[in-house]
Amino acid sequence: MVTADFKSLLPVIDISPLLAKCDDFDMAKDAGVAEVVKKLDRACRDVGFFYVTGHGISDDLIKKVREVTHQFFELPYEEKLKIKITPAGGYRGYQRIGVNFTSGKQDMHEAIDCYREFKQGRYGDIGKVLEGSNHWPGNPQEYKDLMEEYIKLCTDLSRNILRGISLALGGSPYEFEGKMLSDPFWVMRIIGYPGVNQENVIGCGAHTDYGLLTLINQDDDKTALQVKNVDGDWIPAIPIPGSFICNIGDMLTILSNGVYQSTLHKVINNSPKYRVCVAFFYETNFEAEVEPLDIFKEKYPRKETSQVAKRVVYGQHLINKVLTTFANLVENS
Repeated sequence: MVTADFKSLLPVIDISPLLAKCDDFDMAKDAGVAEVVKKLDRACRDVGFFYVTGHGISDDLIKKVREVTHQFFELPYEEKLKIKITPAGGYRGYQRIGVNFTSGKQDMHEAIDCYREFKQGRYGDIGKVLEGSNHWPGNPQEYKDLMEEYIKLCTDLSRNILRGISLALGGSPYEFEGKMLSDPFWVMRIIGYPGVNQENVIGCGAHTDYGLLTLINQDDDKTALQVKNVDGDWIPAIPIPGSFICNIGDMLTILSNGVYQSTLHKVINNSPKYRVCVAFFYETNFEAEVEPLDIFKEKYPRKETSQVAKRVVYGQHLINKVLTTFANLVENS
């Protein structure tokens, strides 16, 4: 049930004016784009999370992605294990409930982990950990084709939202493109949270996302995602049908020179019903050396000793997170 004052909790942004002009270098001069940019800036400064509407991806596809995901998680355990995750398979595939750990604590969810595929040896020793093909379920049959279409649309949408965020920071629309995003990586986690008969079972512990931008497609009828605001309160991210929840990640914090901060969030499914969430993570180039962009260092100067000033190789950062998350994963799990 969406409460009457839900808009006061997390911002809701109709980005259709931005999408209409997203390929126009002079888009910032458009009044509709300027209004979207102002809202993006406020949302990214205040909370780092916002609902995206007017995004152009059909409701039918968004719902279908969740429906086939529900169908997969309803399969017998033995069937799901046909695509099980292993270190040898590039940490891609199905993980049973309890395999995932956040900050050293066990999470109560199952998932399929997917990454952009790349040729063996492309990223040298760093990339070896993730080399492999995604393990898409054979049941439901249409799963792979549906998800690949969805990933393409989410990739395009993320790029265009970032153009608006680049304008919000006072740059051109394309500050995050070029050497940082000429060949963007992506990650997708297809997550199932069992229904519970007791309160406050941690579906996923408090964390920030490690990439650039996340698009969350969650069930419409269960509120489980919680976001920590600047006052330290946990805000429920109540589902708004047809929307994505969008949040910024650690790499955007660095690139923006700390102007926009990634936000802690967690998942507690207090519902007796099973919940699914499909999270798409839009990332920099795998081998990108991520550091504050010069334009934002000039606009928003800060001490060079600050944490955000450190250079991070995105791929190494991702691999470190994967190996920490699955520290207890063994081949026969």
